[in-house]
Amino acid sequence: MKTQIKLQDIDGAKEFVRAAVKCDFDIDVYYNRIALDAKSVLGILSLDPRHPITVDFDGENAGLNEVLEKYAI
Repeated sequence: MKTQIKLQDIDGAKEFVRAAVKCDFDIDVYYNRIALDAKSVLGILSLDPRHPITVDFDGENAGLNEVLEKYAI
């Protein structure tokens, strides 16, 4: 499943990573031509918060879905 989100600030990025870490499946984030692991705080914080990112995952987690809906564009 793919969705686009926009993390406005550091708190949003931290919230997203906390939700991703609780998942037992892989979650990848794509920004321009860069692919990152969504469970990496440093990787997510290195992204430009002004631009949307694509989240790609195969699994189901209520906490992750809630965060994705919150930051969906």
